Amino acid sequence: MPIRCTRGHPVGSDRSTGRWVGLVASPLFVTSALLVGPVAPPLASGAHCPDAEVVFARGTDEPAGMGRVGDALVDALRKQAPSLNIDTYAVNYKATKLQLHGGDGANDVISHIKSTVSSCPDTKIVLGGYSQGASVIDIVAGVPVGGIPWGSSLPPEYVKNVVAVATFGNVATRTNQALPTTSALLGAKAIDLCNPADPICHAGLGNEWSGHTEGYVPGYTNQAATFVAAKLLAGISQHMPGYGSAPGYGPTTPYGPDSMYAPLPGYGPVTSLPGPQPSYPAEVPSYPSQSPTTSPPTVVPSAPSSGTGFV
Repeated sequence: MPIRCTRGHPVGSDRSTGRWVGLVASPLFVTSALLVGPVAPPLASGAHCPDAEVVFARGTDEPAGMGRVGDALVDALRKQAPSLNIDTYAVNYKATKLQLHGGDGANDVISHIKSTVSSCPDTKIVLGGYSQGASVIDIVAGVPVGGIPWGSSLPPEYVKNVVAVATFGNVATRTNQALPTTSALLGAKAIDLCNPADPICHAGLGNEWSGHTEGYVPGYTNQAATFVAAKLLAGISQHMPGYGSAPGYGPTTPYGPDSMYAPLPGYGPVTSLPGPQPSYPAEVPSYPSQSPTTSPPTVVPSAPSSGTGFV
């Protein structure tokens, strides 16, 4: 039998090895491509953005978070505006008794606002603060705390993203520097609530410490939630047909920039305070149900313990 010669490349040569590798690898490559599939496109901006976000600064010595007043405000707001998805952000700052970090808190607020606007430009922002936290919001709004401009104020281009501001027990109110009447940036969108029995925000005889520590939940937080809900629903309805104003709450304009004091049952009318005061009931004729209906807090004449927040 004649021997047939076959031309080819020796086993183990580069070309032979490459051919075998190619034959084996090709099916694996195809299989891998099928398993991976096309890369999913990134989610569009705003896909998981809330309708609104409450940025709140807690009071002195309160644990990290929104604080008692901030939590109560958000709870009331969600009940009064159930159609809205409302998120929260607790301002990150050291709320110590020395009160040396208000500027840090203000800078954190501004940094968070910038981040929110960048990722969720349609989210409506609500600012709030209680006690020392109110001073943090004062700084953001350009109100000098104690005459010292600590921290930075909000850049004007972000003012349109802030729909409402609510402060409680604000020491600036005691010196006639209430945010609604003093801030050119945010005053027109703000409500400042001071319990007349609170010595932090109101100077006068008969004030007790309990007026500051116990005098804001739930009466004043409910009142602030009504104000904020109306602002939120009015702002969102401009961009999203189908959202109306809060039923039964009327327009937001009666509050104006001068709501410095609010009534508290059991402490007498606001007009009994020394000096001229705004007539709060006359300013809000369409809000008969906003006045707090809870009983006044128990008066505790003794000074607070070292663990109780104060300003």
